[in-house]
Amino acid sequence: MANFFEQLNDILFLDLETISGAETLEELSPRMQEEWRKKSQQIQQQGEDGSPSELYFEKAGIYAEFGKIICIGVGYFTYLREDDLLQYRTKSFYGESEHGTLLEFRELLCKKQWVICAHNGKEFDIPYLCRRMLINRIPLPDVLQLAGKRPWEIRHLDTLELWKFGDYKHYTRLDLLASVFDIPSSKEGIDGSMVNSVYYKENGLDNIRKYCLRDVEVTARIYLAYQGLPGDLEFEIINLDEAGA
Repeated sequence: MANFFEQLNDILFLDLETISGAETLEELSPRMQEEWRKKSQQIQQQGEDGSPSELYFEKAGIYAEFGKIICIGVGYFTYLREDDLLQYRTKSFYGESEHGTLLEFRELLCKKQWVICAHNGKEFDIPYLCRRMLINRIPLPDVLQLAGKRPWEIRHLDTLELWKFGDYKHYTRLDLLASVFDIPSSKEGIDGSMVNSVYYKENGLDNIRKYCLRDVEVTARIYLAYQGLPGDLEFEIINLDEAGA
């Protein structure tokens, strides 16, 4: 097991929190408002009710063209073989400036050859992150460069994909997997559907940040559970936000 813990050193567990690019549709440029109206027609055809303005507040955050990243939570393990001690370090990148948040996060991605792991990361987190970096005129680091790479050269893990076992019709929520493996829920007073409202209506960025970090830890624990380890495995948690790192 010690060898497995050492292999964890290269995995960066990740979660994003995203919101609509503005609080209201009317704050967008006329050109972007028109583009959203076209998008909202597609959303309505999928059975969603609401006016373009209502749908913008509810749904725009999940589309990289209309949303933005307000928090990136990460976590990674360090195994101290001499002490047989597993440590988990966690950190958040967040703020009002998406450009600044993405630049700071990019620095971390460039520090080593990370393997990125997220729940539904290949479908949501990684594409969203790449698109928002390009929109912010930020060059993609190597770990996010997908063009021209063979599948085995892409250093991404997805806890949702790993759980599918080839069943591509199947979607499993992070919280359901947490329940299955007896891992404490990250949904304490807030869930993903509430992020836009918490940010714009409650000025609750710090609550969103804490929720994001809980999601990252749940993802990390699910990955450990896939290796046969208990959901309540004990390890030392070091919050780098509190440590000032």
